[in-house]
Amino acid sequence: MSTGTTNADVSLPKPPFVDIEGVINCRIVGGYSTSDPCIVVKPVGILRSGDPSRITDRGKEQLVSLGVRRIFDLRADTEVSAYSSARASIPGVEFVKVPISEKEAFDPVNLALRLKQFHERELETFLDLYHEILELGAGAYEVIFKHLIERPNELCLVHCTAGKDRAGLFTTLLMLVLGVPDEQIVQEYILTNVGLAPALPGLTARFMQNDVYRENWDGVMNMGSARSETMIATLKMIREKYGSAEGYLKSHTNIKDEDIQKLRENLLQPV
Repeated sequence: MSTGTTNADVSLPKPPFVDIEGVINCRIVGGYSTSDPCIVVKPVGILRSGDPSRITDRGKEQLVSLGVRRIFDLRADTEVSAYSSARASIPGVEFVKVPISEKEAFDPVNLALRLKQFHERELETFLDLYHEILELGAGAYEVIFKHLIERPNELCLVHCTAGKDRAGLFTTLLMLVLGVPDEQIVQEYILTNVGLAPALPGLTARFMQNDVYRENWDGVMNMGSARSETMIATLKMIREKYGSAEGYLKSHTNIKDEDIQKLRENLLQPV
């Protein structure tokens, strides 16, 4: 679901949510336990969020004060022009475009078909979508993983439009590689339901003005969901198709075993 509206007056529970004025669904990916009871993910690994193009001046100050110096944007240019006034600009912060795909995803015919599929077979459609993102987005994900490997002291934020699917899959891969248990990965995924809640009134009003969304409303609601069963099935899909998150990275990117080891050294710490 696209999210271009936010309510800066609504506070989110903490942790892991971070209040950045004008940015929805922003939270820290860190502090999780791992399969090793003596090792945890560092308290602040990365940040993930929805579209930051409506960030306020105060929000920019908040983001910079956290130490964010690089922001990775997983959206295509066509998506930005369709749903955002412009990409954000923050002094002292580098924006890196890493689109999952540049193909047109918002023409009425394709959008109506996808919404119909989400209405009729939600889980299967999510799995098809997530597999497509993994296949198309390996290059984009590699860039972000390389940042975490090579620049561990430079906090970054990863976002798409809602901060749910493309950013969510990156987060899933990262947590898998770091050894975070499935149960915590599932819980992290469904936090998006809380993160998007402040934006829902504005989203509903805007989508109702579009014929394609209005005529396929059940599909819209399903597409915007973040259910535990979706992530449980996604974890199973990753293992069935790639063996593991490490298997995906080594077969679809230039990341090697030594890079994965360095990533763990950078983002894990003793209890």
